[in-house]
Amino acid sequence: MGKRIVIALGGNALGNNLPEQMVAVRKTSKAIADLIEEGHEVVIAHGNGPQVGMIQEAMGLLTRAEPEKYIPFPLSVCVAMSQGYIGYDLQNALKEELLDRGIDKGVATVLTQVVVDQDDPAFQNPTKPIGAFLTREEAEKMEREHGYKMVEDSGRGYRRVVASPKPQAIVELSTISALVGSGHVVIACGGGGIPVVTEHHHHLKGAAAVIDKDFASELMAEHLNADMLIVLTAVEKVAINFNKPDQQWLSDLTPDKAREYIAQGQFAPGSMLPKVEAALKFAESKPGRTALITLLEKAKDGISGKTGTAVHQ
Repeated sequence: MGKRIVIALGGNALGNNLPEQMVAVRKTSKAIADLIEEGHEVVIAHGNGPQVGMIQEAMGLLTRAEPEKYIPFPLSVCVAMSQGYIGYDLQNALKEELLDRGIDKGVATVLTQVVVDQDDPAFQNPTKPIGAFLTREEAEKMEREHGYKMVEDSGRGYRRVVASPKPQAIVELSTISALVGSGHVVIACGGGGIPVVTEHHHHLKGAAAVIDKDFASELMAEHLNADMLIVLTAVEKVAINFNKPDQQWLSDLTPDKAREYIAQGQFAPGSMLPKVEAALKFAESKPGRTALITLLEKAKDGISGKTGTAVHQ
């Protein structure tokens, strides 16, 4: 019997520009189609780091070229644009791959808003650099005119930094659930979701933030009652003492062991740490749930227990 699986796909795995992305989605689609062919229900979330940065930079160049005509695009709008840009290529490549295998299933991208808490401490300490590198004068102007926080980044210029709050709720969850329940393959929560805060009279307002796609994927997996969360990364398994002589690959990871390794600082912030934290949260959310951390091309073998790092109680 097939499982209901949510896949968290990294934005870096989709390339840094359109030609790279068009090649990458074909490879990605073959691996995802393998799972669908085995009878699994699949929901796909993806990152958007390179893509949203590219969009933000393009919009920034436009604003600086004609400041009287164009205002800076809100980050939430750039995330929405990245969802459409990536989803368009990914859903078409996946649909084509499925039809080539004689599988006629609907594939749809849902522009997904994710609610964050406007009192999240992350808003008081924005740390995620985005957008183009600016001169000091340009950065000071952005701070003065738009209230952005700008920081010097690695000696290459000044960049805007934004918050990365935790996801609280998925606005389009019922739509995603209905599509999955009727047999469609759904792409949702792209880039961690379009960050929004709730205001009076049910109004949703875009937030100047980026949401970690692993945490958003975990939240979606929980609420879709998924059996498995697959967090894809650049290595086949999680390791402790990574890149050291005593490096050790992990095939299984219990919640207690995961916390122990997190406390030891074994996993890099912004890299493996959020993946392990998201996997840990999903594994503990309900008995019988398993999270798998592995390479895209190893996902099929990982589900059958042949490779990857399985996080379970």
